[in-house]
Amino acid sequence: MVDSQPPNASPAPGENNKDTGYIAGDDAWTQWRNIFAIMTGNMTDKGKEQFFLARDIRNEAEDCKRCETQRDYLLQYSPVIRFLSDNIRQLGGDLSSHNIYCRRCPDRKGGGFDPEYGILVCANHMKDQGHLEDTMAHEMVHAYDHLRFKVDWADNLRHAACAEIRASSLSGECRWAREFFRRGQWKFTQQHQECVRRRAILSVRARPGCQDEKHAEKVVNEVWDSCFRDTRPFDEIYR
Repeated sequence: MVDSQPPNASPAPGENNKDTGYIAGDDAWTQWRNIFAIMTGNMTDKGKEQFFLARDIRNEAEDCKRCETQRDYLLQYSPVIRFLSDNIRQLGGDLSSHNIYCRRCPDRKGGGFDPEYGILVCANHMKDQGHLEDTMAHEMVHAYDHLRFKVDWADNLRHAACAEIRASSLSGECRWAREFFRRGQWKFTQQHQECVRRRAILSVRARPGCQDEKHAEKVVNEVWDSCFRDTRPFDEIYR
């Protein structure tokens, strides 16, 4: 599911890439030089991309092992994950450690849901267990919607928009504390709604059938009222 190939053209270890500011190499001194270049603004976006990709490849086994340990803990003890698992099971689905995969992702995303394969969690982008819990809950809401509402993921933008609105609203990833302390969204009113709307528009915008951002906003607005109010399988927004 995930491309695990290294970049095609990386400079030799210790060689300074003057175009990007990135220096290849796994030793501590080289890592510090790269971090210092980022902190002082002497590394380009391309160089940062090379640096983070090399770091993710280097830490892949450790990241995936930690993700799998936390995943198994959440499946057993997290109230929201257990609740969603039970409701998915009642609809004939099954999500557990055998089809919730922790993998390294080359692009900047948290995870994804596939009706055939299950859930992908991008282990290299999980900040902590709370972040993993939110990501799993988001994708499990997608799984619930797929079973309950027969979502047309490929061709129906309204379906996709509704699914993203519900997943962002119900998973906990748009709760006030996460927006305020981690994303710098410092508003005290309508923060949850704005986060949900922003994330839904970004998701719809990335789909092949979407023309541009205005089109994405239009689709999200068309389904907003009914989808934001729909908290199934919860009685209300849980977190």
